[in-house]
Amino acid sequence: MARLKASYDAIPAGAPVRLAKKTSNLFRPRAHTDTPGLDVSGLDGVIEVDPVARTAEVQGMCTYEHLVDATLPHGLIPYVVPQLKTITLGGAVSGLGIEATSFRNGLPHESVEEMDIFTGAGEIVTTRPAPDEHSELFDTFPNSYGSLGYTTRIRIKLEQVPDRVELRHVRFDDAGLLAKTVAEIVESREYDGLQVDGLDGVAFAPGEYYLTLARWLSSEGEEPAPIGAGPSALEETSDYTGQQIYFRSIQQRRTDLLTMHDYLWRWDTDWFWCSGAFGVHNPVVRRLWPKRWRRSDVYHHLIGLNRRTGFMDWVDRRKGRPQREMVVQDVEIPVERLEEFLDWFDTEVGMRPVWLCPLVSPGTSTGAQWPTYPLHPGTTYVNVGFWGTVHVGPDAPDAPRNRAIEAKVQELGGHKSLYSEAFYDRDTFDRLYDGAHLAAVKNRYDPDDRLLSLYDKAVRDR
Repeated sequence: MARLKASYDAIPAGAPVRLAKKTSNLFRPRAHTDTPGLDVSGLDGVIEVDPVARTAEVQGMCTYEHLVDATLPHGLIPYVVPQLKTITLGGAVSGLGIEATSFRNGLPHESVEEMDIFTGAGEIVTTRPAPDEHSELFDTFPNSYGSLGYTTRIRIKLEQVPDRVELRHVRFDDAGLLAKTVAEIVESREYDGLQVDGLDGVAFAPGEYYLTLARWLSSEGEEPAPIGAGPSALEETSDYTGQQIYFRSIQQRRTDLLTMHDYLWRWDTDWFWCSGAFGVHNPVVRRLWPKRWRRSDVYHHLIGLNRRTGFMDWVDRRKGRPQREMVVQDVEIPVERLEEFLDWFDTEVGMRPVWLCPLVSPGTSTGAQWPTYPLHPGTTYVNVGFWGTVHVGPDAPDAPRNRAIEAKVQELGGHKSLYSEAFYDRDTFDRLYDGAHLAAVKNRYDPDDRLLSLYDKAVRDR
């Protein structure tokens, strides 16, 4: 904490205040600066796991990978474990996160009990839900992306889990039926008479949709239940860190069995399916690619290298391909509008696969909307995630696909996460993310305006 404060004091007035960290899960460029950042190098650990209270005290820069390593020996995990290992607790709270338990547990910040926040005034403020003198900061912090400060300590709730997870991959030919089924599962927490503990899905192509239903299953309790014509009879768990690829198994298998650890990180090994851009889906390349490098952070570094060198643009020009537009977004769509969005997306963007992850926000401690990311409490949304590039030609620098997505999401009553590029005008942005309230809270905790505003961070790329 002393190093953090000293690094803050060393940043000249008027210079941007940023974290000095080597990893990031953001997909938006930032203006270059020679100003040193905040030294958070000592804030990346787990302070304590309390297996009786089922809570964990965690430093803000601790990754979920390290936290899970500390909680799983107690048979505990965070309520929501974002799908990539190097996402930090502070990042998931200030920048949102989601996973297959979000249909029953909401987003990561909704299981936070207490936070210490290093504010733009250079002070540590301990915040809790209402009633608390700093509850306004607590409620406004999610989706603030460092515009209100940075977490140094977080206390979160944990849930008890067994050691194995049974998966059922259920195919749908109709997006409307898939959406209807999602709504029913969210309501009942069951499907075909069996409990559902985790729920996500993949849209591989028009008319080919899957929901993956996860059921916590103890090795000392019941065995996997019969599914379909015959019993699943699964005794050995699958391994998708080697030659097998998880997302392909969704199309190939009706049932599966994973350890809890491997279930939590099933998407990280291949960065969902994005590792294919580096040839890692090729069996020969996969055998030669070291297992320790099959991680989302490695692929993210390679993307950054390409962005700096322009290698793929050079290849496209050599092969006469149209210029690419990067389309990397996660959007929340009300479940009853999901079919409409997917049909529109197929026609106007044409990128597949896309990830589907239902979520329901319980709201703040008073049942209100979270101000800076105002999903309606109790309403079922489906996160639609799509990450790649689209050949659009000379208009690519103007981001026509991304702008069209923003407009469609607004039309359908959804919201867009801000970890990637955004193109809203200021009035629209402030209306969608309650800019007036955010500015008022920022003025209270950052009176000298040392921290960049959310609009500057998310849209102006500062």
